[in-house]
Amino acid sequence: MLACTVCAVGLVLFLLLFIFLRFPYFIQDVRFVLTVFKSRQSILKYMKTNYTILDAFLDAVKTQPHKPFILFKDETYTYRDADALSNQAARVFLQSGLVKQGDTVAMFLGNEPMFVWLWLGLVKIGCSAAFLNYNIRSKSLLHCFNCTTAKTLVAAAELQDAVEEILPSLLEQQVTVYILTDRCQTAGVQSFTDKMSQVSSGPLSKDLRSHLTLQSPAAYIYTSGTTGLPKAAVVPHVKVWALSMVQLFSGVKSNDVIYVTLPLYHSTGFLGITGAIQRGIVVALRSKFSASQFWDDCRKYDVTVIQYIGEIMRYLCNSPKRLSDRRHKVRLAIGNGIRADVWREFNSRFGNIEIKELYGATEGNLFLMNYCGKVGAVGRINFLIKMLSSYTVIKYDVDKEEPLRDSSGFCIEADKGEPGLMVSKITVKTPFSGYAGDLQQTEKKKLHDVFKKGDTYFNTGDLLCVDEDNFIYFHDRVGDTFRWKGENVATNEVADVITLADCIKEANVYGVKVPGQEGRAGMAAVTLQDGHKFATADIYKHVENFLPTYARPRFIRIQSSLEVTGTYKLMKTKLVEEGFNPNLIKDPLYFLDNKEKEYIPFTPDIFNDIMSGNITI
Repeated sequence: MLACTVCAVGLVLFLLLFIFLRFPYFIQDVRFVLTVFKSRQSILKYMKTNYTILDAFLDAVKTQPHKPFILFKDETYTYRDADALSNQAARVFLQSGLVKQGDTVAMFLGNEPMFVWLWLGLVKIGCSAAFLNYNIRSKSLLHCFNCTTAKTLVAAAELQDAVEEILPSLLEQQVTVYILTDRCQTAGVQSFTDKMSQVSSGPLSKDLRSHLTLQSPAAYIYTSGTTGLPKAAVVPHVKVWALSMVQLFSGVKSNDVIYVTLPLYHSTGFLGITGAIQRGIVVALRSKFSASQFWDDCRKYDVTVIQYIGEIMRYLCNSPKRLSDRRHKVRLAIGNGIRADVWREFNSRFGNIEIKELYGATEGNLFLMNYCGKVGAVGRINFLIKMLSSYTVIKYDVDKEEPLRDSSGFCIEADKGEPGLMVSKITVKTPFSGYAGDLQQTEKKKLHDVFKKGDTYFNTGDLLCVDEDNFIYFHDRVGDTFRWKGENVATNEVADVITLADCIKEANVYGVKVPGQEGRAGMAAVTLQDGHKFATADIYKHVENFLPTYARPRFIRIQSSLEVTGTYKLMKTKLVEEGFNPNLIKDPLYFLDNKEKEYIPFTPDIFNDIMSGNITI
């Protein structure tokens, strides 16, 4: 009997050892899959009862009313405070008589507690919000506002000039415009914060949102997409839950404090707030990221979890070293876009902080997480995950900008180590809600008849590859979009703006690699109007007025003509390969100089300084 027991124990130990050696990530795979499964079961339960993230917030107000919710500058707002202030914001909308159930209100403000009060307040009265990027201006701003059915705009005081620029168009559309001040002298614009102080902070009837389901829109978050002006991705309440679960997947605990510096108008910043509600934790909110103040804030607020994009991590690593670099309580970093070399440097300098790298898109139906901590990877495939998900990397023809198909007309799964297009099947469980008011762009994101007749997949527009150990790595973007400073830049939009300048005839915009920088810097090859010279100061002023900082071309190349394909598509491959190297380019080159406030001639000395890191752009 004893011998049998010893044999049984030995067999179990042998099997465990075999599993560990043969499948070193088995335990992590199982743990992650169980978390995903539990979260999906929770969301299914929430769908049956129409339990939203707002309901989770109101439950937190009941169970922990005095727990801090948002720390901002030197102010502390508890869960009860947030409830009361959002009630007041909601009542201002209600008492205006101009906002009713099911309406959308556009929000045009930066990171501040009022952003949260406004959104919570709108959901409380059964409405949704369109999160406008506070960097956009003029034509882009008006376009984004008009993407949804919003008839009300609420803007920060510091953005009043941008609002007044498009005010005639807004008033012509009978839009109600609020500015977050106590007083406003501009005709057609109302103040908002003074009205909040005049209304009750008491609870609002749940009947006001009785029509909401988890399929109802909670927000519209804008994305550049592959071409043209920004598009409003529809974010239903069920998607808010999915975003909120990221913190759960990452291992955020109920006693953590998360530091949010990313814009709340982005899904990455927004999930910092909604994820905190799901976990019932504290948010340390900052208006804008600051490398010099980052770790001081972490110490000030006892931060244990940070959010990032690749640029943030690189800025932190490039900041001057301090003796206090490791004096903090941060244990976890959640985000996307960190390069492998920056990952290693970050851990080496700031301590053994666990990094959870993510991959996904605001409008997408796909979410990946590098839960194993494999440096450089964005996710991992295993047979258990494949049972719960329907994403695949397929072969892609970069030159033709389309998937490769076999003789039967179906797509082909990419080989291990081969970059391919990441696609994800659109199903009831993995829906694609598309873009508000833009059926054409919504359809463009779909791939049909991928592996069998009649199936439909979401086209991420990204090239990824899977290695021999089943880790997934980001390779590049496809189409006419590149990423710079954590933002997507649509080349067509930038080209449209540049060609409005008096001296520019045509423009071909693309992204170029810059050593030590994340993403690609904007560059434009342009032709000049007959009889015109390149007006360096005027062009600088033009792009400053009409483009956000991240979308302004850093380099401009003057050409006699722009090369096109047989179907009149602008040729970019050779331009991208030549980059901004004056040793390869005979055309005149110019460089955006923010100090001189003009485009200056691009010399070999400037090129060498950029390549060596002496000049950062």
